[in-house]
Amino acid sequence: MEGDVDYPAERSRIQRGGADKYHQAAAAAGKYHARERIRRLCDADSFREDNLWANPDPTLPADGVVVGSATVQGRPIRVIANDSTVKAGSWGARTVEKIIRTIEAAQVEQHPIVYLVDSAGARITDQVQLFPGRRGAGRIFHEQVRASGRIPQACALFGPSAAGGAYIPAFCDIVAMVDGNASMYLGSPRMVEMVTGEKTTLEEMGGARVHCEQSGVGHFLCHNEDEAIADVRRWLSYLPSNWEQPAPVRAARPPQDIDLAATVPPGESTPFDMHEFIDGLVDRDSQLEIQARWAGEIITSFARLDGRPVGIVASNPAVRGGVLFSDSADKSARFISTCDAFNVPLLFLSDVPGFMVGAEYEHAGIIRHGAKMIAHVAEATVPKICVVVRKAYGAGLYAMAGPAFGSDAVLALPTAKIAVMGAEAAVNAVYAGKIAQIDDPSMRERFIADKRAEYETDVDLRRLAGELVIDDIVEAADLRADLIARYRRLSQKDRRFSTRRHPITPV
Repeated sequence: MEGDVDYPAERSRIQRGGADKYHQAAAAAGKYHARERIRRLCDADSFREDNLWANPDPTLPADGVVVGSATVQGRPIRVIANDSTVKAGSWGARTVEKIIRTIEAAQVEQHPIVYLVDSAGARITDQVQLFPGRRGAGRIFHEQVRASGRIPQACALFGPSAAGGAYIPAFCDIVAMVDGNASMYLGSPRMVEMVTGEKTTLEEMGGARVHCEQSGVGHFLCHNEDEAIADVRRWLSYLPSNWEQPAPVRAARPPQDIDLAATVPPGESTPFDMHEFIDGLVDRDSQLEIQARWAGEIITSFARLDGRPVGIVASNPAVRGGVLFSDSADKSARFISTCDAFNVPLLFLSDVPGFMVGAEYEHAGIIRHGAKMIAHVAEATVPKICVVVRKAYGAGLYAMAGPAFGSDAVLALPTAKIAVMGAEAAVNAVYAGKIAQIDDPSMRERFIADKRAEYETDVDLRRLAGELVIDDIVEAADLRADLIARYRRLSQKDRRFSTRRHPITPV
């Protein structure tokens, strides 16, 4: 650029982003411009941009990424937004440097980061400048890992997150994906066909539904960009700005008018939806379920009790009987880790028959995945309370923060049972040979009934309370008040656990 620079005009040109045709194409796909996404995410007039002038090339305004600071609901954040109208939001050397600097600044300030992702990945033409060096693209992920557990990191994914860039969402604490537009993939369908011969489409391989329903990388499946932004804003409202602060408190609200006792059917195997039980327990309209479309046999949800955030891990007997599988163990482990990192107390609502058994599941590593969940339960030092709603059998008791795992209280509703396994399975396991020898059907049925009654007496709830296995038997109608009082007492809990560099967690 020769002669005097008209800086206001140049600023306006850069802020417009790419050519009009790219803005029009984005709008036709239901997509906002990067700066409009920031405007909708952040408090009015709070955004302050950094490094606007990156890359003097007029075809690469701001080098395709908008970064800066702002506030959300009055709380400071850092924001990174790909501009898909500039080379499809692809990364150049300055793009990478801007992203790295923003993550570094967020760590210095101890403020959350929100990534608004819509990027075709690295510019292959610039790979030497952006890819391999000490301040290359890999440094982004290094800094994300350093920031993990120190400051919340949220991603709203509006378009592609391609190749190595797919790791930005993967290293975030939550990912909200817009159905039909968002995608994550390491190799394009064309590359996959070249390398493996497999023919697929972008949506089949890495679309929003795939990641929110099958892979578990996505957390919220959103109809449009406004919904994705709203999910990120709401998620941030449950967490402190950093690991050293308490979770934010809101005004208390009464729960929905639901008879908790009536939601739990008497038969231990009768399905029921635990969501209704939770709605009758927590503050009205305070539930924010995480990964609702993946591994539905376990519910992981933020909510509030008397205005205070709580992380809920709950069995859901309405889905696969509430049995724990590898995916549900992974889902729970990550949610528990997030709550523990950011000082959100944990509430476990158990109605679990145990972990899934069978050759297929053993081959898939059910023990390894289950061990990961149990390890995170053990390591969590936030206040944690286990409520056995109907049953806690086998290692399911351990996974749901049973008495041996440092829980601050283990409570049971009058409907609860705690045992290695249910009476039917236990009698069949112990007396299978004897049962097979009884020819008379009526005598066989009487024998089985007698043995089941003996087993039930052995694991009677009153006896378990007498043996101090559980701390109290609480009526369903009294549970909310009991939990509120307990969590208040635990607000200054000593959270020391173990001196070491880090655990070796099953993966």
